[in-house]
Amino acid sequence: MTAYRAAPPETLRIVPLDALTLIYHRASGITHVVDAPVPEMLEALAADELTVDQLLARLAERYDLLDADPAALAVRLDELVQAGLVERL
Repeated sequence: MTAYRAAPPETLRIVPLDALTLIYHRASGITHVVDAPVPEMLEALAADELTVDQLLARLAERYDLLDADPAALAVRLDELVQAGLVERL
């Protein structure tokens, strides 16, 4: 099963800004403006390498997920991989 982890912390500058979060990706020079659950996903993936199911379980432990969908989470992870914010292992 595929596991994911956040990009190395030295490559990201994460700044909360009210309801949104700014993430500067040093490697690409791009600043991403994201909303929940991206910061929460990156936080969980910074601590551990997780599969989609493990990440979903971790997020469900901490947050009240109304529509926990592993397929939707996998799509979001693939988007973050494309942006360079998450690495696929």
